[in-house]
Amino acid sequence: MDEQESAATPLSVYDLIAFSIDQFAEVAWQKMGLRPDPMTGKEDVNLEEAKVAIDTASRLAETLDPHLDDDDRRRVQSRLSDLRINFVRKSGGA
Repeated sequence: MDEQESAATPLSVYDLIAFSIDQFAEVAWQKMGLRPDPMTGKEDVNLEEAKVAIDTASRLAETLDPHLDDDDRRRVQSRLSDLRINFVRKSGGA
């Protein structure tokens, strides 16, 4: 077995959840019109879909939370807070 094979570790379900949170967060930014869609290069505002993406990322974060250290927990919660604040602003709530 070479070094690359011995250094490789299987993807854990917790890694997959963290990756999914990042993906849903990125989609939320795009659906709020704050980042362009990578496929079209255009802004596509759809606040209903942004809310679903934020809510899904939040639920995934709740599942992951007990498995995070304090620094990672703060990072995830900060990211979700930023999404929520921007969503309220974009939807005219602030």
